[in-house]
Amino acid sequence: MERHFYAIVVGSGPGGSTAVRELTEAGMDVLLLEAGPERSEAEFVRPEEEPGALGMDIIPRAKDMLIRGQVRQACRAFFDGGVSPFMVNDLEDPYTTPLGQSYLWIRSKMLGGRMQTYGRVLQRMGNLDFKAASLDGYGEDWPIEYADLEPYYDRVEELVGVYGDKDGLDQPADGKYIGPGFLSTIEKEFKAKVETRWPERKVISWRVQAPFEDRIPPGIAAARRTGRLVTRTNAVVSRITVNPRSGLASGAEFVDRVTKRRHRVFGDVVVLAASTIESIRLLLNSGTTAFPDGLANSSGLLGHYFMDQTTALCFADVPDRPGSWDEDTAQPADSFHGRAGGILIPRFQNLDGRRTERYLRGFDYQGIGGRSPVPPDVPAVFGGDAMGEMLPRYDNYVGVSRRVKDKWGIPAPRIDCTLSANERMMTEDMMKAIREMVEYAGYRINFIGSTVGLDSSKVWPDFNPLQRQIFKVGIRMSQSLGAAIHECGGARMGSDPKKSVVNNVNQTWDIPNLFVTDASSFVTNGTVGPTLTIMALTSRACKFIAEQHASGGLTRPTELAAVEQPRKSPSKA
Repeated sequence: MERHFYAIVVGSGPGGSTAVRELTEAGMDVLLLEAGPERSEAEFVRPEEEPGALGMDIIPRAKDMLIRGQVRQACRAFFDGGVSPFMVNDLEDPYTTPLGQSYLWIRSKMLGGRMQTYGRVLQRMGNLDFKAASLDGYGEDWPIEYADLEPYYDRVEELVGVYGDKDGLDQPADGKYIGPGFLSTIEKEFKAKVETRWPERKVISWRVQAPFEDRIPPGIAAARRTGRLVTRTNAVVSRITVNPRSGLASGAEFVDRVTKRRHRVFGDVVVLAASTIESIRLLLNSGTTAFPDGLANSSGLLGHYFMDQTTALCFADVPDRPGSWDEDTAQPADSFHGRAGGILIPRFQNLDGRRTERYLRGFDYQGIGGRSPVPPDVPAVFGGDAMGEMLPRYDNYVGVSRRVKDKWGIPAPRIDCTLSANERMMTEDMMKAIREMVEYAGYRINFIGSTVGLDSSKVWPDFNPLQRQIFKVGIRMSQSLGAAIHECGGARMGSDPKKSVVNNVNQTWDIPNLFVTDASSFVTNGTVGPTLTIMALTSRACKFIAEQHASGGLTRPTELAAVEQPRKSPSKA
């Protein structure tokens, strides 16, 4: 810790693990700061299954709330008690919302972050996302397009290993796959029915990351092989430090998670990849005389234009398929998480600048059918989640609390995020589209619930009245805004320093050696998950960092960057 590093990376999830790989392989000595511990492979062991009370995991959820302090984490929709030990304690890591609002922030603090617990779905964003404003006239475009990011999508897919099919769609574009995707028998039948009835709705296989059984994200493993990475876990970063003479970032201060001792570390470059809300909080808590309202916040926009996706969840039975399920044979199983896979229906609304709906932008649908083992006399299971794009709005804001601090004395985040009329209309249509497809396929719906409520009061036909009432209370909490776990925005990218926080290579306009590469830099949130785009943006930013660090370019005022990269044939993605 006494060394001066070429680069300090804050956060070890998708962005941080990619950053340390790129920077160390470019010859830079890097310090990685992670707020949680490093978990061993031995810790990822399945406990004995506890029976769910009333069919809704009430007892396991209650235990997590009372014993682990996970009063919010236990509300997550796809509850899995085996994953609970890897989620944060909400009493130690609190956040606040305005009175009358609700936001469900699901998170992990450990080496690898949410790469250890997410669904492993990796999809590319495309020009439908990067140039959304040009297509429908709302908001701002990204200062990059799909072609700028395409080589970096290739690079990070090769790093982590992705299974998928070449579907030939504009959105999401095809990637570089190490093996094919997989559809179960029921999913193939669903695909045939939906595509026959609605030809514009394409049903394809998920694109999923290969498991890493050693529980070390591939980027961190690659960085360690270079011998240039120092990892400091249990380092709760409290602020980014700035040299008052040069105005450049000088390093970071952190609190040891266990001992609560404070430390300072120093580096030539700081890469902030702590996750959207944490990165915003850290910048706001790092204010200086020059930046009293938050570091790198001359625009006054830090924390604003925060977004998440709105969700609609469906569970159904397949009555004519009792006992039916298939095991995915296309990819290896993860010994803890099992196999990731299912169907994806990419966005089919308002494409190519054509307004076909009563709302702007659109949604996609991810589901599974016939993948869960069921007894011979029990109907197969079908279900999934639609995710709709939230419009970037100035009023959706992440700040810091004036009165609430976490266990380590750091002001907690304050999340002020609500739905607009656009998102409400879209979510209503999400539920309508799910119902029409599932019923057309001949399945019995148990419920469809969303960020705006249930689409029908008739839920779970086999439940008794008490079970139904308990479910209706629980679904409101689990489908709260934030349930998508795809939060982004708040340190948005742009071509004008007055309208954005970072430039086209994730470099802050105000401090040329400070970069923000996680989803806080997103200008729009699209309908796909942000993970692969975080990794691609980070890879691109780190290529620029390595080049500029070698030439001393990170001490000069920030401009839009010209990044040399291999070019491919034009893509419509």
